[in-house]
Amino acid sequence: MSAHDLQEIRRHTDRLAADGIDVVRVTYPDLIGTDRARDVLVEELPRAVEHGLAFCRAVYHTSPQGDVVPVSGGLDAGLPDIAVRPDLDTLTALPWEPGVASCLGEVVDPATGSPAPESPRDLLRTVLERCREHGLRPVVGPELEYYLCDPAPDGGWRRYARHPGVVYTAGLRADPDNHLLRTLRQVRDLNIGVISGNHEFDAGQFEINLIHSEALSAADRAFRFKAAIKELARREGRLATFMAKPFNDSGGSGFHLHLSCDDAEGGNAFDDPAGPYGLSAAARHAVAGVLAHAPALAALLNPTVNSYKRFGPDTLAPWLIDWGLDNRSAMVRIPPERGGGARMELRLGDASANPYLAIAGTIAAALLGVLTGEEPPAPLEGYGYDTTRSAMLPTTLSAALDALEADTALTEILGKDFTTSFLSYKRDEVERFQRFVTDWEFTEYAYHL
Repeated sequence: MSAHDLQEIRRHTDRLAADGIDVVRVTYPDLIGTDRARDVLVEELPRAVEHGLAFCRAVYHTSPQGDVVPVSGGLDAGLPDIAVRPDLDTLTALPWEPGVASCLGEVVDPATGSPAPESPRDLLRTVLERCREHGLRPVVGPELEYYLCDPAPDGGWRRYARHPGVVYTAGLRADPDNHLLRTLRQVRDLNIGVISGNHEFDAGQFEINLIHSEALSAADRAFRFKAAIKELARREGRLATFMAKPFNDSGGSGFHLHLSCDDAEGGNAFDDPAGPYGLSAAARHAVAGVLAHAPALAALLNPTVNSYKRFGPDTLAPWLIDWGLDNRSAMVRIPPERGGGARMELRLGDASANPYLAIAGTIAAALLGVLTGEEPPAPLEGYGYDTTRSAMLPTTLSAALDALEADTALTEILGKDFTTSFLSYKRDEVERFQRFVTDWEFTEYAYHL
């Protein structure tokens, strides 16, 4: 470590100490976007930055139930280490944890010094580098929905504030315990670009909006946002879930991505007042690319078995591959703004998606569209969900994984190592689900058969 590096670390640690912070929580995303972390005493930060914090690489291959999935590079390699180095430029105090700051971690293979193949943050960096080679700088605005749950008498969870018809509201009518106000203020102080929030369509469902920014920053902020929401709910004895569809009688939670690109001069490369629909050729080609690679994108933006229960007619969750002008029943919506606000909104994703993988996949598909130069079909008019007009998305996770594996153009950008690991991990999830006896099966069959 150079003298300059040591000086920079001391600058950070002195600032932390002056702010009364003695612990730094170093976090990074696993393959499904869950935050993994270690708390480090401030005086040990120089050692952590120089040598990294050792974690088992199989953290990327561990299921939500704690099973280690046999993905190449994990069990078969003897469970080797990865090293996670604190990125001190991302330090921010945790408003709800006195004396604690948080920062993101950079993940490397200690044997090579290269990024770990499964690292979602580095996958996004790789895709963004391909965009820079073609003079494009993607800008992303994330929109995330989640459900808040209270403990149920039977030991499970039930929806918070179970009142119907309170879509797009704020205040006590939809939120009798002021969950949203408390949460907004806390995540505002986390400095992740929170703008506003409201109660969403279904009982106990909320949406909090984040500003748009350069794509890596947007993914970082969405990742930290999801972790913060879950942590704040736990502090209240509640559960916040970004599961795609947690309840049979309610709609799902979406993860909508607003995407545009800046050109080399800093202008919006998607805007063209003289172009069809006021969109540039790059914007139209990007839409065509997202449509062309939508079946494969489903594996990244709808990454769980549960994800496909969110889809269907009259859900406002897209299940057909189409696009429209300011049409919320389309998979890709073009909002009405032009000029600096020209963009596409991809409505495919659900809230369970890993922000880094969702954004990387979407940008990779858009870039492929720009490179091939194809035009999209005519935009959807009127209410969608007509299978005679548009092809269907995959209806199961298994079908989406097959589509991802078959999309060689997309997987070439995402990389062979990542794709192999992701497919292995997710196919294990499908196999475990197929072997599991559900409550529905017992209710349907046990008494009569």
